[in-house]
Amino acid sequence: MSDKLDIAVVVLTYNEEIHIRRCLENIRQFSDRIFVVDSFSTDRTVEIAKEMGAVVAQNKWENNHAKQFNWGLDHLPFDSKWILRLDADEYLYPETIAEIRELIPTLPDDVTSLSMPRALVWMGNTIRFGTGKVILTRFFRRGFGRSEEKLMDEHIVTSSGRNLQLKGAFVDDNLNDLSWWAHKHVNYAVREAVDLLNIEYGFLEQGSETSNLNRQAACKRNRKCRYARLPLFWRSFAYFLYRYFLRGGFLEGKRGFLWHFLQGWWYRTLVDAKVFEIKRACGGDPGRIAAYVEEKYHISLR
Repeated sequence: MSDKLDIAVVVLTYNEEIHIRRCLENIRQFSDRIFVVDSFSTDRTVEIAKEMGAVVAQNKWENNHAKQFNWGLDHLPFDSKWILRLDADEYLYPETIAEIRELIPTLPDDVTSLSMPRALVWMGNTIRFGTGKVILTRFFRRGFGRSEEKLMDEHIVTSSGRNLQLKGAFVDDNLNDLSWWAHKHVNYAVREAVDLLNIEYGFLEQGSETSNLNRQAACKRNRKCRYARLPLFWRSFAYFLYRYFLRGGFLEGKRGFLWHFLQGWWYRTLVDAKVFEIKRACGGDPGRIAAYVEEKYHISLR
């Protein structure tokens, strides 16, 4: 009898040579249905994935994780009851694998998605204070779930059914250096700025419904809407103070300071600077903002 679960795992990749073997070795402990959606990597990502038995499909990257994931849902040959989304720098704890082995075969049909806490590892340390517990929906029944078509903070939403939360976590453990991290967040800042501007001006046709999100994701979405209406630059400073002092981020030591300063203040200030730059170029004209973003940053808004 096979010890594998009836789960297909989808992993999005671009130049993930540093992570992909660790990720797939972890997945192979509970599933032999591994699908990699690659954005034409130039390193050994595809070679390693194929060596490890993954089905690899390549699709052009459009600066949107949701579109890439949904493309995979529409084009890959799934035959499993369940689908799990993981990024290449993520993996499941052993206790999480043990939990899904016991739970998934017994779930009633009305349960169509499962959420998990995220454990964040940064510079080799698990960040435990400052941001609170982040819970994300990553498992869903085939045919019931898709990713929201959003530029940032996209979530898996289901068409119907109940969501259950696992006790075990998945781990976000990126092994790249600070230069890579900073460059990635420079790119993220543009998309985050567009997302905040859309909350203010409503020029995108992205769904804003929260009824099919897990409870924490819906609350986070509402908080983001409130954040978008706060004064530029002041809000990023206040957010850092909230995380670092009120939520106990200072308890993490030097690595924790770097995480909360860089991700909670520097990055958020960079986002505000991009908002300021776009407004300076376009004023408050939604049509001009949309055209400017598409032309300057090559972000598809359709």
